[in-house]
Amino acid sequence: MKLVRLLAKHRSLGSQAASRALAGGRVTLNDAVVTEANREVTRFDHVRLDGEVLQTGCRALYLMLHKPSGIVSATHDPAHRTVIDLIDDPDRETLHLAGRLDRSTTGLMLLTNDGAWSKRITEKAFGITKTYLVQTRDPMDPAIVRDFARGFYFATENITTQPAELTLLDSHHARLTLSEGRYHQIKRMFHRVQNRVTALHREAIGPIQLPHDLPPGHWRPLTPAERDSILRRVFNEVFDEVFDEV
Repeated sequence: MKLVRLLAKHRSLGSQAASRALAGGRVTLNDAVVTEANREVTRFDHVRLDGEVLQTGCRALYLMLHKPSGIVSATHDPAHRTVIDLIDDPDRETLHLAGRLDRSTTGLMLLTNDGAWSKRITEKAFGITKTYLVQTRDPMDPAIVRDFARGFYFATENITTQPAELTLLDSHHARLTLSEGRYHQIKRMFHRVQNRVTALHREAIGPIQLPHDLPPGHWRPLTPAERDSILRRVFNEVFDEVFDEV
């Protein structure tokens, strides 16, 4: 929302009076005087007019969780524990999931109450990658690396998966990096090469890695560098696309 609209709405000033208040230096945004009427304001910003609080600004939360097996990737579930149940924070009910994992899948999950930030992770257009460790029932044929790089056609959705990077670690273990996250995609891809996934663990979302010292079921806030790395990754991807077209 534009700052001038927030002022006009909360004090019924009207746009002209709100613009005059801004021009007169009577408005602070996060304790700094602002005069730009078109300044964008989020629900996390603290806004005052003549010292009166118009918007307190809520806490912005950016968390990582090491999801254990058996926990549901949801905010509420009537029958099972959810990832939200693992978060010990007074504002946990404001959180939503920036991507999900199957109940049996373990590893990195990101939770936030910042919808604009989570969209950069979940929307396909931004192409944020996810990296998984995969364990299979049968030995993997090295030839399937090319199959994953080409993509698989799924008739149900009438789509071909985006190229995926599969690195074989040994006969039954591999590291897989995807730029999308369709329904049971990894299990379905391995089914197409006549194999079955017996264990799946997410190591990373874009540049954010699951730390080795974060035990299953535990969580911590993202560092500012981790939080901002998602924004930098998206900016760099968009910049590279524009540069390639020039």
